[in-house]
Amino acid sequence: MIIIDYKDRRPIYEQIVERFQDLILRGVLQPDSQLPSVRNLSMELSINPNTIQKAYTELERRGFTYSVKGRGSFIAANGNLIECKKEELLEELLTLVKKGKELGIKREQFMSKLDEGYKEVIKDD
Repeated sequence: MIIIDYKDRRPIYEQIVERFQDLILRGVLQPDSQLPSVRNLSMELSINPNTIQKAYTELERRGFTYSVKGRGSFIAANGNLIECKKEELLEELLTLVKKGKELGIKREQFMSKLDEGYKEVIKDD
């Protein structure tokens, strides 16, 4: 479920956070399901438990999980999170379009690439 890339320059906890976010947003991890305990995940990944705890704390801070004292961490309802992520992605797209315009990329070129991207997604589904 979680794979660490030791060649990645990002800290390990950020990789864990990103992977869990992806699993939550794609619906692989359902709301109210429990995350593995810090101890179990740290043993499974051979990582310091403090690193796992830092990732879990960050997931909770971002609203992806909630914790229950003495029971562990659970997946939060993600309807609002999906909408927030969509907005973030659209803002990134807008930034890319602005940069492309500055470089002289025409609207038709963007649209062609956009269509190409959607066709690839459809093939993968």
